[in-house]
Amino acid sequence: MYRRTLSPSRFLGLPLIAIAGLALSACTQAKSNVTSSADAAKSAAETAESLSPPTGDLSWTKGAMVAAANPLAVEAGLEVMRNGGNAIDAAIAVHAVLGLVEPESSGLGGGAFMVYYDRAKDEITVFDGREMAPAAATADYFVKDGKVMDFIEAWQSGHSVGVPGQVALYKAAHDAAGTGDWAADFAPAIRLAENGFNVGEKLAGALSSERLRAVINLDDNPVTAAYFYPDGKPLPEGYLLKNPDYAATLKRIATEGPSAFYTGEIAEGIVAAAGAEPYGSVMTMEDLANYTVKKRPAVCGTLPTGYKICSAPPPSSGGVAQNEIMGLYDLMKPGPNVRVTEDYYLKIFVDAQRLAYADRDYYVADADYVTVPTADLINPDYLKVRAKEAFAPDAHATPGDPGVALGRNPMIGMWGQDQTEHKPGTTHISIIDTDGNAVSMTATVEAAFGSSRMTHGFLLNNQLTDFSRAPTAGGQPVANAPAAGKRPRSSMSPTLVFDPDGDLFMVTGSPGGNSIIAYVAKTLVGVMEWGLTAQEAVDLPNIIARGDTVGVEVDREGGPEDAETLRQMGYDVDEREGENSGLHVIVVRDNGLEGAADPRREGIAKKLE
Repeated sequence: MYRRTLSPSRFLGLPLIAIAGLALSACTQAKSNVTSSADAAKSAAETAESLSPPTGDLSWTKGAMVAAANPLAVEAGLEVMRNGGNAIDAAIAVHAVLGLVEPESSGLGGGAFMVYYDRAKDEITVFDGREMAPAAATADYFVKDGKVMDFIEAWQSGHSVGVPGQVALYKAAHDAAGTGDWAADFAPAIRLAENGFNVGEKLAGALSSERLRAVINLDDNPVTAAYFYPDGKPLPEGYLLKNPDYAATLKRIATEGPSAFYTGEIAEGIVAAAGAEPYGSVMTMEDLANYTVKKRPAVCGTLPTGYKICSAPPPSSGGVAQNEIMGLYDLMKPGPNVRVTEDYYLKIFVDAQRLAYADRDYYVADADYVTVPTADLINPDYLKVRAKEAFAPDAHATPGDPGVALGRNPMIGMWGQDQTEHKPGTTHISIIDTDGNAVSMTATVEAAFGSSRMTHGFLLNNQLTDFSRAPTAGGQPVANAPAAGKRPRSSMSPTLVFDPDGDLFMVTGSPGGNSIIAYVAKTLVGVMEWGLTAQEAVDLPNIIARGDTVGVEVDREGGPEDAETLRQMGYDVDEREGENSGLHVIVVRDNGLEGAADPRREGIAKKLE
């Protein structure tokens, strides 16, 4: 599809966004309670630049829209906005329903990154509700009897469970900018949990998957078996499923706030479920009571035309990876008088990914614990050097050295190589409200059904397997190794784009484990570089170029042709089917909002009428 859709004449005739002068800007934000590592903070401060204020009349005339992974969840968000809530209220309502109807992807027992744009204040705030390691966690948390646990063993163990951040994120965001009634935000989910909902194709398919059942304990644990496998059989599509325990939990959160979740009976249930064998968690009641949401500045790439791409900072990969991919892609484009084939644009998209993924894998971790050279990784001078390091198709992908490229001490010896796999058990929500405020929120329990542990109607995450299970590599510590209170690196990339006047242009994001970076980049390149509609960009076959293998989705139109093209170029191509992207995108056009939902899941994008 990439190869057949794109033509040099189409590229050269569009007013394309140039990113050769990409720079980091610390976007205006609500007050932060986080101190970044010294060098990153200094670099960000040196290039700090606020978003340009919206021009002209501040009234918003484009309407409102919700794009999310299930129609019931979308309707919940629209209902809350009709009753006076804004984008944050809608996000809470949407996600509370998603935790009920697609528990394999996210829920109260997980975490999220929310990027929120307040249009009237012209501020972007990132709410980091990422799960945390317990206070008793150590670097060798996943080392058992002297050996590093394999992923499946770690995934289903209690050690995989991080302190959940989702409920605390709800409250932090609502306190900062919500306009609706807190309790009312949970009403749609409570109603569905009590009255029941019809099990969708996605949930039914996951529960009946023999491949998945072979590696998880969902049908073995008594609580989850009774809920998901009544009479020993997986819930079928269309089954009317009720969850009174979930309704009771939401009612307590609605009336008592997060304290109902992080202390008392519900917290005791979390600690007990996480602490059960095999390999029980060391999480305590104090770990839950001490959880805090971090407000962080967004990482924004500033473009010469005035466009900005803003996403979440470390431990999220979004701000670094999306801006690095876009910057490298631009630098590798041919000049105006250079003729190339259509295939060239596919090649540079792959090469930009390989370079950025290698840097992300090596440098990005929780910046509250290790030095992450965020500003350096998207510095235009570094990108100019890095673009020249594009790997031959059959070469091994390795990280760059921004220290050397920028005339300072080398950085490449800081850490050991980390090849942590991030599994896909995630969802994404994109929202614009009637005032032009926006939310891009990616939420997760990590792998499918999290740790297969359930309490009070919700599943617990296995988020700590997003740490490097091996604490060292090549004799060096790994940046993303576990530590007490540390947040594991995430591939989640909730992203906002702003036009040259500072007005909101695009809201995008996706689930999909470590492939999230490639999925989201596809929509940025598709809409802004290739002139596609939001839906056309989402519909493109997914191409994931992390490491030495390029994954190509071949069960989508154009995928087989792209796979063959890349193979002929010399790339090691892995033909994939059943990609689990769940892209939800809103683009602001002159005539209103244009939405897209990923056909690979069961979501929709719907305007507020």
